[in-house]
Amino acid sequence: MRFEGIYTPIVTPFHDDFSCNEEALEQTVEHLIKAGVHGIIVAGSTGEYYAQTEKERIWMMNRCAEFIKNRVPMIVGTGAIRTEDSIGFALAAKAAGANGLLISTPPYAYPTGREIALHALAIDRAANLPAMLYNYPGRMSVNMDEETLDRLGRSPNFCAIKESSGDINRVHMLARDYPHIALSCGMDDQALEFFAWGARSWVCAGSNFAPEAHIALYRSCAIDGDFTKGRKIMSAMLPLMSVLEQGGKFVQCIKHGLTLRGIDAGPPRKPLQPLNKEDKRQLAEVIHTMNTTISNITGEAI
Repeated sequence: MRFEGIYTPIVTPFHDDFSCNEEALEQTVEHLIKAGVHGIIVAGSTGEYYAQTEKERIWMMNRCAEFIKNRVPMIVGTGAIRTEDSIGFALAAKAAGANGLLISTPPYAYPTGREIALHALAIDRAANLPAMLYNYPGRMSVNMDEETLDRLGRSPNFCAIKESSGDINRVHMLARDYPHIALSCGMDDQALEFFAWGARSWVCAGSNFAPEAHIALYRSCAIDGDFTKGRKIMSAMLPLMSVLEQGGKFVQCIKHGLTLRGIDAGPPRKPLQPLNKEDKRQLAEVIHTMNTTISNITGEAI
């Protein structure tokens, strides 16, 4: 499988009582596909998988598959502390019709490079699906190091890596030393640099509510090779990225951004709390300015 384009880690819309808002979930899927995203990721961090029960996660996989209807690839996250649980989620994803898996480092356990590799290989043997690795030391405390990547080279199913370390030297290392594992942008404020180093996909939570802007940057850099235009688009997007990352309110901002598009994404699950009025006002202003600026650059309405 080749990961190409914008992959949206879809939110899980909730009612005020924190039950899943199925109607809003279907609306979100339709909104993303209509906007032109290239794939949808279920059970990513943005989808608040960590705050859901096993039953809810499996329900989410199946409902999303029914809503997507094979129009774009569906990738399912297998994140869990125990390898046995990750295998269970991978098998459930395969049964639901997933096209691939997102495999992250088990959190909290602090595994070695060898242990991360054995974890991922166990999932691979059980499910035998294409997989995107997910390196996010900010949440998992450790990197998928060279030992991990060398061991995972034994299986052709590991065909991409979402790199979210923020370390540009790792981007260089992955592009140079592991060309068989496609580089996918997982650090939004470095998207331009990822594309310059050959990345062909971008896993971007902001595309839940601003798919047009993210697609415009991808198209300019990865498709057209127009980095002059890409720099202008990236410059317009940076204020949004700053707002999303400040104050630990990432998921809340993504969900409110979608609500501003007319889809009620609802509150985040506890322990997270919704945005306050000032946060909401600031987010709306930044989105409006970004969309206006990018529309002027591309000549396309957003």
